[in-house]
Amino acid sequence: MNFTEKRICVTGGLGFLGSHLIDRLKARGCQNVFIADRDKYDLTKEAEIIRMYEEIKPDIVIHLAAVVGGIGANREHPGSFYYLNMVMGAMLIEQARLHNIEKFVALGTICAYPKFTPVPFKETDLWLGYPEETNAPYGLAKKMMMVQLQAYRQEYDFHGIYLLPVNLYGPRDNFDDRSSHVIPALIKKCVEAKEAGRDSIEVWGTGKATREFFYVEDAAEAIALAAERYDGTEPVNLGAGFEISIKDLVELIAKLTGFTGKIVWDSSKPDGQPRRCLDTSRAKEYFGFQAHTNFEEGLKKTIDWYKENREALAKKYAARK
Repeated sequence: MNFTEKRICVTGGLGFLGSHLIDRLKARGCQNVFIADRDKYDLTKEAEIIRMYEEIKPDIVIHLAAVVGGIGANREHPGSFYYLNMVMGAMLIEQARLHNIEKFVALGTICAYPKFTPVPFKETDLWLGYPEETNAPYGLAKKMMMVQLQAYRQEYDFHGIYLLPVNLYGPRDNFDDRSSHVIPALIKKCVEAKEAGRDSIEVWGTGKATREFFYVEDAAEAIALAAERYDGTEPVNLGAGFEISIKDLVELIAKLTGFTGKIVWDSSKPDGQPRRCLDTSRAKEYFGFQAHTNFEEGLKKTIDWYKENREALAKKYAARK
């Protein structure tokens, strides 16, 4: 594939991961990169998806757009998270087939894995059980894209791949209290507590759960490599291949932000999935990707970006209310 000459459409290209992927694609020499974001196309409506394909005429679609959030948002909106993510994926893939798209790259979620998946998570374990309850509707909706792509390859010889990124973090992350994930939420909490002189912060759960975190620029590189080099039916994990407990994560973010107060655990709130850590050997074998960003260095960059952009972010989030 002469990748750099292809017309590439990125859904959700104005979002956190999408903006970094656009940067990465352009840095690799891709000249025809187009964004299908919600400001221009409502990808939950079939007519809008058809319009998008007919206007952009892409050769490759990289589907990042999703309705996402942390544990709280997933608990409050399980129905809409399921429906909106399911219909987006299903209709985008079906219309891609009908419009003879050369390749469809679907981004799934680590939430698709069973609640008690053996660590490290292997792609062959995806069907061992039901996902963790707080985010199962979202995880299953995204997982259905994998089923659809495998079925379409078998029946229609449609070329689609399914990637499973672990929890992302980095500059341009979502720091909105209503929908942020754990790292931006903790950074915001620690920075504000330090500045206000508070002597404690409250954190959900027990701190015992573990997570793996993947720097967003590494994720963008992994997706670009997969889009260019991989064309198979097997799902592929994308991650950094390590795990850290939430307790250790909170303590590290507190240290890096300069917050020295007490951490109070609210054990009445859920921990979510007990452990998350990926086997990332397929990504290295199939398209030569291996993460390289040190976790602490990535956190420092994220904290610095947040501090520099706090005022603009506060105005942006206030305007949404």
